[in-house]
Amino acid sequence: MSWQAYVDSSLVGSGHVDKAAIISAAGDSVWATSKDFTIKPEEMKNIADVVAQTGNAADNARANGIHVAGERYVAFRVEDRSVYGRQGQTGVVIVKTKQAIIVGHYREGQLAGNATQTVEALADYLIKAGY
Repeated sequence: MSWQAYVDSSLVGSGHVDKAAIISAAGDSVWATSKDFTIKPEEMKNIADVVAQTGNAADNARANGIHVAGERYVAFRVEDRSVYGRQGQTGVVIVKTKQAIIVGHYREGQLAGNATQTVEALADYLIKAGY
């Protein structure tokens, strides 16, 4: 399956995520993305630093939030491989695998728990596949 197919089928196609992207674990390239979901280069680098626990990036995310596609989200949970952010009734789920970072966005009316389960499940699958 192509990276774009993972975004289109496994993430957005689930109905639990309305936009998604897969970027490199280094935060230096986009592998696949939904239409109108553009993560800026500086946002990708910051996301990569946060999930890699580089320097004080995780603490900074907790204090100042995390920016994805031009929007600021309150980072309410920052773990070893995952970051969860919210902005009102919308939010993002960010999960790192060995080689990639999956970013899923959920809109108002979609459940955060379902979005989290969808993104985490794809991450688990990719890790088992060596990615």
